[in-house]
Amino acid sequence: MNNKLEMIDLLTGVKSSKRSYYTELKKTVVELQKKNMQLEIINEVTKSFNIDTSMDEMLTSILDKLTQMFPIHRLYVSMVDENELILTNVYPTCSLTMQPPLCFPHVHSLFRSVLEDKEPVFKNLLHEEEEDFFEKGTLKKVGAQSMFLYPLICKGKVEGVFCLESKEEIMLEEADYVFLQQLSDQLAVCIENVGLYNKVLKSKKEWEETFRSVPSMIFVVNADEKVTLFNHAVREFFKLDDDTIYEQSFHQLLNIEGQENPLMETFQTKQNSAKQLTVRNRICELECYPSINANSELTEVIVYMNDVTEKRQIEAQLIQSGKLAAIGEMAAGVAHELNNPLTAVLGNAQLLLRTSSKEKKEYKLLEDIHQCGIRCKHIIRSLLTFSRQDEYEFQNCSINKVVEQVLHLIRYQIEHQNITILLQLDPNVPNINGSLQQLEQIAINLLINAKQALEEIDIEQKMIQINTYEENGHVCLRITDNGSGIEETMMQEIFNPFFTTKNAIKGSGLGLSVSLGIARSHGGTIEVKSEKGKGSMFTLFIPKKEEADR
Repeated sequence: MNNKLEMIDLLTGVKSSKRSYYTELKKTVVELQKKNMQLEIINEVTKSFNIDTSMDEMLTSILDKLTQMFPIHRLYVSMVDENELILTNVYPTCSLTMQPPLCFPHVHSLFRSVLEDKEPVFKNLLHEEEEDFFEKGTLKKVGAQSMFLYPLICKGKVEGVFCLESKEEIMLEEADYVFLQQLSDQLAVCIENVGLYNKVLKSKKEWEETFRSVPSMIFVVNADEKVTLFNHAVREFFKLDDDTIYEQSFHQLLNIEGQENPLMETFQTKQNSAKQLTVRNRICELECYPSINANSELTEVIVYMNDVTEKRQIEAQLIQSGKLAAIGEMAAGVAHELNNPLTAVLGNAQLLLRTSSKEKKEYKLLEDIHQCGIRCKHIIRSLLTFSRQDEYEFQNCSINKVVEQVLHLIRYQIEHQNITILLQLDPNVPNINGSLQQLEQIAINLLINAKQALEEIDIEQKMIQINTYEENGHVCLRITDNGSGIEETMMQEIFNPFFTTKNAIKGSGLGLSVSLGIARSHGGTIEVKSEKGKGSMFTLFIPKKEEADR
């Protein structure tokens, strides 16, 4: 038997006798169970307290386990907010308890005193008759007798107060106070971690919202030229699903050649680079910024891409408007200088015609002088009308009249190049609602382009054909030439501002861009068909008047 008792002493650490070793053993087991439960509670706090767990859920879990060791009936959590102590959670709650969000006063408050003293407080309400404090009346209404309050301290800073309420008068052992302090400390750490996590999550969401709402297209491209991240503007521009964008390399997505890819320069030099490219028939500006790690290695490139098509078109129109303004001033001066002598030429020619016989040889010469004077007068009037810089007003006008006015201006210079003009104007074509001057500008640009295309080749029969007709609710002006044509690779760029295949003397790259802008302002468009070496056909579509007025 003595050997048995010695063995029990070794296993349990308890000096036993025949009478007491079972009692001592039972007591030890209870203490071990209690410590195990305490560890379980602290572990539960650590494990369960995350961003998805609410404070009420956590308090429920803690109270369920605490009641197995102590007669605790209610838990309170108060947090500091801008130097105020606010009651944030009570479990379980009822109509008689203090209700969140309750702000504790700075004086005569039990909770506030714990916050300021940074020391735990135990209150037995049955023995505190003389002391009065802010929470006392409410606590007595719910039957509270014992209160245990602990400051929630993390990194030396008090974040709040944790309170345990019992409806019984209880006395705890020293080890129990230590446990409750450990529980409070762990709760403070978890609350701090969740607060930090919420801040990080909030920053992440704000960054994602900013990234998504930026109107510029943003790509993050890795060293393999694969897109790893992009914003909403990219989806809107390319009209592709996310998987399709991720599957392609950057140059495949933009459909650009390797030498045109600004990423190559950034990867090679580790410096910023910028380039203007045509992507999906739109003019885009690309800026590439390298991301360098601590080892000076380029890990990825951030690409900003902006669609500047409208901006370039506006710039082109402003330049063209400036040119027209200069032409207008010059034309006004020319008209003033020429009209007076021209009036004298026409008047004297008419007087001589009246006094001369038709049979005389000089009569024909006088008639030629008179007709040429009238033609000069029409040219001056047409030039003034075309270059007029008044605000353009849309009104009822005829596409045939547009052609006639333009031919007054440039027919001679076209035919002087041995180019035949074929006119096929539909006399029954409907009117349109538009600006005569702006439509004339389109016709002049298209005719001059056709003339220049014919000047580049050497063929016997040079021809420009002008047609007007109605098609699918639109009035159409078609200008066809058998000139040099346009290469297929350039077809997507010919309407881009400042794009030109001509030298600096012959072209600025603005004509087609401005013409397309005018067509669109009239609710129409310009279409082109061309084949290199065989010629081009440009067609202007403008809604006829009934549709334009809707």
